[in-house]
Order: sequence, then structure tokens, then C-alpha cells
Amino acid sequence: MSSNVFSPTRRSLLAASAAVGALAIFPKVIYADTQTAKIRPFKASIPDAALVDLRRRLANTRWPGKETVADESQGVRLARMQQLVQYWGSDYDWRKGEAKLNEFPMFVTGIDGLGAS
Repeated sequence: MSSNVFSPTRRSLLAASAAVGALAIFPKVIYADTQTAKIRPFKASIPDAALVDLRRRLANTRWPGKETVADESQGVRLARMQQLVQYWGSDYDWRKGEAKLNEFPMFVTGIDGLGAS
């Protein structure tokens, strides 16, 4: 029997939070209409208003204090996170990312009563 117990690090929690947070930003955009259980094509289409809101929230990020150690044992360095947020908020081309997503065939359907009418 394995004694490996999942012990999340600050880094893994930040990464998971960022991923969940990113999906939560566009809840009605990422998921297509689920009134039928048919397999149907899907394209990402993020409204301009959602991107404006995202950029506003990124600009208003409240940052914690600087790390208390000189290495990455407490997770991603504050300066690196600030660089990433600045990039996502002003330099990243969200429309280009949306277009790249839409290059791939994407589909939605209902499964086990979820997403079905």
C-alpha cells in the first residue's frame, strides 16, 4: 500500500486556482447551450465586455507581501506573478488565443444527465 499523501504546495495551489479562475471568468462563453444531448460543434466566442472586465480585474490585483525566503519553496515568486499578470492584462492577444482554440475541432454533449435537458 502506498503511503503517498497528496500534500499541495503553494505552487500547485496557485496553478490550480489560476486554471479554475480562468474558466470561471467566462462561464457562459466556454460552455455551449446544453438543451439537447446531441454531440454538437462548439467555437469559443469571448465577448469584448468579458475581456474588458478581465483586464480591469487584473489591473486591480491585490498583491501579498514579498516572500520570506530567497528560493521558490513558497511557490511562484511574487515578481514573476506580477510580470505574468501584467502580460495577461496588457500584452497578451486574447483574440489570437481564441482563434488558436477555434482551430481545433471542439464539441459538447450531455453526459450522465449533465448538460442534457
